[in-house]
Amino acid sequence: MLLETDAFARWRRFRQSAEMTPPLIRLLGGPRRSPVWDEGAPIRAEFFSVERLEEHARSLAAAQTVTPGEVKGASLVKRLADNETVLLAAYRSIAEAVDAGAEITPAAEWLIDNFHVVEKQIREVRADLPPSYYRQLPKLAGGPLAGYPRVFGVAWAFVAHTDSHFDPEVLRRYLRAYQEVQPLTIGELWAVAITLRIVLVENLRRIAKRVVDSRTGRRTANIMADRLLGAGGRVAEPAEAVFPPHAETKVPDSFLMQLVHRLRDQDPSIAPALEWLDIQLARQGTTADAVVRDEHHRQVAGSVTVRNIITSMRLISDVDWTELFERVSLVDDVFKAGSAFEGMDFPTRNLYRDAVEHLARNCELTELEVAHAAVEMARALGANGDARLADPGYYLIAGGRPGFEAAIGFRPSPKTWPGRAFRALGIGGYVGAGAVVAAGLLAIPLSFAALRGVELRWLLLLGILGLVPAIDVAVALVNHMVTRGFRATLLPALDLRSGVPAELRTLVAVPTLLTSLKEIEELIGRLEIHYLASARATSISRCCPIGAMRQANA
Repeated sequence: MLLETDAFARWRRFRQSAEMTPPLIRLLGGPRRSPVWDEGAPIRAEFFSVERLEEHARSLAAAQTVTPGEVKGASLVKRLADNETVLLAAYRSIAEAVDAGAEITPAAEWLIDNFHVVEKQIREVRADLPPSYYRQLPKLAGGPLAGYPRVFGVAWAFVAHTDSHFDPEVLRRYLRAYQEVQPLTIGELWAVAITLRIVLVENLRRIAKRVVDSRTGRRTANIMADRLLGAGGRVAEPAEAVFPPHAETKVPDSFLMQLVHRLRDQDPSIAPALEWLDIQLARQGTTADAVVRDEHHRQVAGSVTVRNIITSMRLISDVDWTELFERVSLVDDVFKAGSAFEGMDFPTRNLYRDAVEHLARNCELTELEVAHAAVEMARALGANGDARLADPGYYLIAGGRPGFEAAIGFRPSPKTWPGRAFRALGIGGYVGAGAVVAAGLLAIPLSFAALRGVELRWLLLLGILGLVPAIDVAVALVNHMVTRGFRATLLPALDLRSGVPAELRTLVAVPTLLTSLKEIEELIGRLEIHYLASARATSISRCCPIGAMRQANA
């Protein structure tokens, strides 16, 4: 009991010591992290070759299950904000150390030199991840990331087994292998870029915190060694006054490594300190050489990972994600095999994909099944030679949409009913809405006048006089509601990368009166401008060569 009292007294003196800095107390124990984010270890696992990564993607797809329906899920935005706060604090801590002339590790140098890249990535994620879009992503039903989007788990595994090194071709093969077992939705494929940024920022946060904690441990060890050795002109203190009792919690390796470095080959008078250090090392099941080796290994590995993260962030911003998306999208593969989908421009291809997303969200079919159904219907109904009916786009974004919706069991959400009814009524609905609004506007003053006892003839006169302004106001209100409720729709278009093919060429004739030589020169100049401004209009040069026209004019 006396020994316990003495130990407790020494521990109290240690806690109350004026020169004992709070960081060591924090290092010897602290609150546990949320289980979903583990204990803060870097997102790093066994490094896989691309072939092994493909095998892992297949096994991961077989193991992951998603919750049925659309659920809100756990928020990544809050974690992103917390990561930004931690990274900013780490940046400021490292910057203060640099200003003070202290040495920093290579990982810290990478962070402080490229912090603007990290800030840009965080801003882009915050702008590109609206809550409504995040809510539509399928969420994991089990595992350590339960409640988070499935694509988040996919990106986490990719980052862990590539040591945060981003390669577009490796990512393409990884996603392709995953979809051999379990297809990803269109929304998930678009979210890959955002999710990779989130995971990279999370990984950088963990390493940055390790860098700061490691520096804190070394600084604390230096303070204790200075007190023990009497460095800086101070009086040397005994080991009992400097070191606490043997803590039950683990002491960071950075603290032990620096203490080993400072106390090695010193005067025999510090033997009690070395004994304290040996006991602490034994408690943690390690040795001085192992601590030094492991800490150096962590610093080297952290430096490599931070370099990979910064390089990957730069490359992610430079990659053409539309091209990468279309190389991994299974829905695109279905349309390419069953239509002229590949020859259309990107906005048109996106119209097809948006339609597939919308239809799959409100029926029992998956996105792939909706795409297959559109292609099969186009193949069946377009067999009579009608090119319009032979394209799946006719059933996705054109006149065949109502019949296709009925065929796949599409159930529109109630909030879309007014808009669909208005479209079905067409011009009649527009005129009818204007008439109803005008009648309502006229009814208000007429009802008020009738209640005041105005005679019928005066009511009729008031109605006739107010008819024109009521119609004007009604038209303005209906036009405002229509423009707010309906957006312009892109018209389908061909890409024509290699120019206009012969079967699609046409001649545009503009009737013109050739009244003078000056006007002919102006017309030829305009024609040349139009030709140069439209590189795809190669047929103009054949139908109306500019050189020949100039010679004829001369």
